[in-house]
Amino acid sequence: MDDALNDLGKHLSDKLGAAISGYRVRYGELTVDVARDEIVEVATFLRDDDKCRFVCFIDICGADYPEREERFDVVYHLLSPDLNHRIRLKVTTDETKPVPSLVDVFPAADWFERETYDLYGVLFSGHPDLRRLLTDYGFQGHPLRKDFPLTGFVEVRYDDEAKKVVYEPVKLMQGFRNFDFLSPWEGMDEAIPGDEKAGDPETREQKR
Repeated sequence: MDDALNDLGKHLSDKLGAAISGYRVRYGELTVDVARDEIVEVATFLRDDDKCRFVCFIDICGADYPEREERFDVVYHLLSPDLNHRIRLKVTTDETKPVPSLVDVFPAADWFERETYDLYGVLFSGHPDLRRLLTDYGFQGHPLRKDFPLTGFVEVRYDDEAKKVVYEPVKLMQGFRNFDFLSPWEGMDEAIPGDEKAGDPETREQKR
């Protein structure tokens, strides 16, 4: 299997040239690094070439590496039923550089690109309807970014008086606590309310 995938990677490198910056086979999977602006050309070649025939679009997912200049990986997975091979394509981008949409090559990419935009904020140029998909229209931020707070920015509740759903800034009713990872018997500096006598040696002696 690895030999066949390496041959496929070499075939793509020979045919597509600078559109591919590299490829590798790991754990029986072929991953190809693609220049962002060439993703449509590469996807079209993979679909139409007789040695590829990757006609089945599986999904798109993202990954966030905030320390990088281009912090996002946009990852595509395709399947060739004829060859019984899978392939992974990767492009990199940031918050402002759009990735060309694959909707004209694989119509199934439509909602996957919307999901990636919704959760990561990745823009797709040429998409016919790039709107949020999983979060609400009034949602702030992109929840799968590493710098997105776990609490979010707003909370939603139903206002019985207004008879509608309202959005409000998140209010934390209890301050964050610092956890020292000690057991309750080791880490408690103060007695639990109602157990003030637990640390009194005389009280412990009387109980015996």
